[in-house]
Amino acid sequence: MGLPALEFSDCCLDSPLFRERLKSHEAELDKTNKFIKELIKDGKSLIAALKNLSSAKRKFADSLNDFKFRCIGDAETDDEICIAKSLQEFAAVLRNLEDERIRMIENASEVLITPLEKFRKEQIGAAKEAKKKYDKETEKYCGVLEKHLNLSSKKKESQLQEADSQVDVVRQHFYEVSLEYVFKVQEVQERKMFEFVEPLLAFLQGLFTFYHHGYELAKDFSDFKTELTISIQNTRNRFEGTRSEVESLMRKMKENPHEHKNISPYTMEGYLYVQEKRHFGTSWVKHYCTYQSDSKRITMVPFDQKSGGKGGEDEAIILKSCTRRKTDSIEKRFCFDVEAVDRPGVITMQALSEEDRRLWMEAMDGREPVYNSNKDNQTEGTAQLDNMGFSIVKKCIHAVETRGINEQGLYRIVGVNSRVQRLLSILMDPKSAETEDEISAEWEVKTITSALKTYLRMLPGPLMMYQFQRSFIKAAKLENQESRTSEIHSLIHRLPEKNRQMLQLLMNHLANVAKNHKQNLMTVANLGVVFGPTLMRPQEETVAAIMDIKFQNIVVEILIENHEKIFNTVPETPQSNCQLLLSRKRSMDSKPPSCSERPLTLFHTAQPSEKQENRNSIINSSLESVISSSNINSFLHSNSTPQSNMNSSDPDLEVVKPSRPNSLSPFRKARALYACKAEHDSELSFTAGTVFDNVHPSQEPGWLEGTLNGKTGLIPENYVEFL
Repeated sequence: MGLPALEFSDCCLDSPLFRERLKSHEAELDKTNKFIKELIKDGKSLIAALKNLSSAKRKFADSLNDFKFRCIGDAETDDEICIAKSLQEFAAVLRNLEDERIRMIENASEVLITPLEKFRKEQIGAAKEAKKKYDKETEKYCGVLEKHLNLSSKKKESQLQEADSQVDVVRQHFYEVSLEYVFKVQEVQERKMFEFVEPLLAFLQGLFTFYHHGYELAKDFSDFKTELTISIQNTRNRFEGTRSEVESLMRKMKENPHEHKNISPYTMEGYLYVQEKRHFGTSWVKHYCTYQSDSKRITMVPFDQKSGGKGGEDEAIILKSCTRRKTDSIEKRFCFDVEAVDRPGVITMQALSEEDRRLWMEAMDGREPVYNSNKDNQTEGTAQLDNMGFSIVKKCIHAVETRGINEQGLYRIVGVNSRVQRLLSILMDPKSAETEDEISAEWEVKTITSALKTYLRMLPGPLMMYQFQRSFIKAAKLENQESRTSEIHSLIHRLPEKNRQMLQLLMNHLANVAKNHKQNLMTVANLGVVFGPTLMRPQEETVAAIMDIKFQNIVVEILIENHEKIFNTVPETPQSNCQLLLSRKRSMDSKPPSCSERPLTLFHTAQPSEKQENRNSIINSSLESVISSSNINSFLHSNSTPQSNMNSSDPDLEVVKPSRPNSLSPFRKARALYACKAEHDSELSFTAGTVFDNVHPSQEPGWLEGTLNGKTGLIPENYVEFL
């Protein structure tokens, strides 16, 4: 299990469970800090002591091998699994290099030591400073609160009001400091996944440059390096997306903390001071209390926030009655009496404020009047999955596919909000819907795409429905691609008919968009990022929900890639228990998924028998997902040769291939247009731009034979252009 997500809503309650979760994050940061310090020390020794290089490398490798990443959440994506195992891969490489003595290491300090020190000082150091501030504010708040609660009710009203205001200011400041500290802790935990691994990867790449004897090892490592680079880029992209979402949620919590409370299994929970009679008098002990209205069960946990530990055993009682305590009957403020079925006598409790007492009494059906302070801030969407809704979506899709299917950043670049709302009002007007069959040419494509996304978000519920959210996320977390597709296929056919029809209409369109990715730069992965939160928006905005966005994106990617199969065929009969256990065993016995097996493919995946087309499309799309927009543009401008569609047994699979001479003369030079990872010993692995010698037709259809670095092997015909 990974680290539990820290919810911003828990900062207000400041419960024992929240403190325990926070401690686990702090322990992980301390562990990471110690490890980085040790790693920096080992790296400097490696650079300075060439004579002791062998032992320094072994210790460095052992340190890497011992460290384990802990991700936030209960599951990891394929990219996170790849990154998590990267340190063990690095350690294995360093152990193999122990027999080869390094003669000179240059620039190692710049690529390894400096980034790690920067990360430790700027990120972990900032988190430590935030912790000091948080601990200081905790102590200050608790002290002020206790002093405030001990004020006599007989003091002047003006003095009491001034004291209340002072406590409110301190409480608000403590709440803001708590939110900022939780945000910083989780940010550092996420950042280390790529800012910590990337310097190590750069350091290893530098070492390979100086290894003459390690040439063969460097070639063996290149495949994993490619996979890890893709995983790091994907993880970085997801981090940038989720970080803005988390930061936005934090700002909302600062502005309106009561409107974003976490859904709790309890009717009411929070801190109360309980009056306890002792032989020397009475004392007020702070408890964290929970109440469930169904069972009328009150649980009291003595807990001191300053020490962070329990002050005694938990106690549970069954509520009989709750009565407000009159001000003139006790010196303490905000008090109420509780009678229990299973305990004699009256228990006097003190709330933290008048509002807090009112909420407790309201929850326990006390004599206080009931004021409903909860506001329903959800606006019911006017959009529906009716004839008009389908008509609006079809009009938008038709306009996009006929006018702007090749526009760069399609669906990613948003339109002006005022124009989007204007277009939606026209489309949703029944009179306009009857008279206009198409969207007017005056509207920009980005306005139309934004209107389509906005309409889907205006539906009363997400298109893929709240009740299936967890099932779709669990399907995306399965270990192999076949299981993910099969489970999502089954879930889609459990959706209502109109939801499924609308989803099919949208996925067919997005598949067409992805086929034109070389012009619009919108790969399947990019479309998943855009439409994942729209089609599977969570019912509750929490940090945990934001962390699941990456799995929402994977679900949408699978739907786009497999839309023909998923929407046009009936799901297979669910596996029996024996078959399911066998399938899981095979999955566990197999090797970890490679970059070509992740759900990043660009086109609809062909049937397993179509070995040729399947291999080419998967490898091509996996690497294209991390190519920057500028690189794609430069490639498109540089490659001006006419292109035609490759023959395929799947009519929906369109792969662009460069033209070649009608008659191939033997032993020509050719340059790779895309990167390719070999799946068999007879094939060559290469990156985009690689130049091959002695290229000529092979006996296997669709493949050429060429030479690279003295090795002769097969090359996909549609991956190269002749020089």
